[in-house]
Amino acid sequence: MSDSMRNVDHTLYNQIAGRSVERLAAISDGIFAVAMTLLVLDLKDPAHELIHRDRDLVHALISMYPQFTTYLLSFLTLAILWNGQQAQLNVFSRTDRSLTYIHMAFLFTVSMMPFSTRLLSEFIGFRTALLCYWFNIFLLGFTLFCSWIYATRAGLIEEGTPESVRKAVLRRVIGAQALYAAGALLCVINTYVSIAVIVLVQLNFAVGPKIRWLSRI
Repeated sequence: MSDSMRNVDHTLYNQIAGRSVERLAAISDGIFAVAMTLLVLDLKDPAHELIHRDRDLVHALISMYPQFTTYLLSFLTLAILWNGQQAQLNVFSRTDRSLTYIHMAFLFTVSMMPFSTRLLSEFIGFRTALLCYWFNIFLLGFTLFCSWIYATRAGLIEEGTPESVRKAVLRRVIGAQALYAAGALLCVINTYVSIAVIVLVQLNFAVGPKIRWLSRI
């Protein structure tokens, strides 16, 4: 086969590859479901041999607070990011090969959440573990940002989508990442302070902003 024929075949293939929004949404739902399920599997039961009475069990459960905290943290993270991705998919008229691979990169970072969560749970007092966790969140937001920018420039957004909606999507991604970064920087004071701030940011996005200036993000 000549080089010109190969180039034509390659071009034609790229024109038909990865064009289904529905299929992209389906694999996204599956990966999010698996990642959320894996999070709870990292909650380990207290050691049987150390439990002899109710007081021992209570103390053991209290000592599991790093696991419970990081589980809540990551479950909220995935819930918020799933909602953010769905907000984009809902206004895509179609996808193309490049946009599909951007979302594959996004889903790759989703699949890393159980690992970064386990790392933070086991080394919750270490800044390196907290920064690794934050970097995972940053990659999630960055890939969603790239998705929206590419889809806008490639004309993949549904016609008639108001400009206010287009700006709102970008504002939400950028605003959320700025707040997450601010929370992560607080690890120079204490990792627990940093985690507390990140949880508050997540609760704000999960239940709806109650603070006026946050409602604009």
